[in-house]
Amino acid sequence: MAIEVGTEAPDFELKDNHGATVKLSDFRGEKNVVLLFYPFAFTGVCTGELCALRDELPKFVNDDVQLLAVSNDSIHTLRVFGEQEGLDYPLLSDFWPHGNTSRAYGVFDEDKGCAVRGTFIIDKAGVVRWTVVNGLPDARDLNEYVKALDTL
Repeated sequence: MAIEVGTEAPDFELKDNHGATVKLSDFRGEKNVVLLFYPFAFTGVCTGELCALRDELPKFVNDDVQLLAVSNDSIHTLRVFGEQEGLDYPLLSDFWPHGNTSRAYGVFDEDKGCAVRGTFIIDKAGVVRWTVVNGLPDARDLNEYVKALDTL
């Protein structure tokens, strides 16, 4: 079960698609975070969602907001995926220990071995202010993220 609105967001430390360490707590007091979990790089729905974010990037990466996209793929897979699709935001690897961060947020599918489509908007104080979780085949609506960010 996914963590709920009003809960303090679990901190994490993951490597991005360039091998840099990214910690959620680094954004505390600085930026709101759109934390997006997705099943796998190079799959149809995931690629569509991440490219849609790319196409609207100023809404999700700016002075007030940081987008962080997390999958259970390796950093090497994410590097190629990011380059191929022109994704200029951090793609974080929850590869090893496999799915620890996805589990902390309650969005890891044990049977499939990957994260489901969970999105968490975390305010500058580190509190989850909005969330949506979709099943593996169901794409999310980016306009919902924008509306939720507008309330912060």
